[in-house]
Amino acid sequence: MSPPNPDPIDGPSAADKLDDDTYPAYSMGRAAEILGVTQVFLRGLDAVQLLTPQRSAGGHRRYSRYQLRIAGRVRELVDAGNTLESACQIVILQDQLAEAQRVNTDLQHTLDQRPDPDRH
Repeated sequence: MSPPNPDPIDGPSAADKLDDDTYPAYSMGRAAEILGVTQVFLRGLDAVQLLTPQRSAGGHRRYSRYQLRIAGRVRELVDAGNTLESACQIVILQDQLAEAQRVNTDLQHTLDQRPDPDRH
């Protein structure tokens, strides 16, 4: 049996939030624990504007799974000897390249689907 559809006025259900990769489910302390980093590291990602966590009603930073994956990538680069700023720039450039490749693939697929005007 499928769960009832949530009333749009009430917002997403708890199950929807658990499946939402962008839902800010993790406190700073829990995020740091999951990643094996300090809270100072996470604040640094906020300071260089790589991650902008949502804030709870009390003003505490809240992180999503998506943001934790980005922070994890940065941590790997920092652990490999890059500065925080360099690691952030690498992650940004990697994501931009991946997006450009995705767009290129989509455009190529669209072109491949068009009829060839030279064929008879």
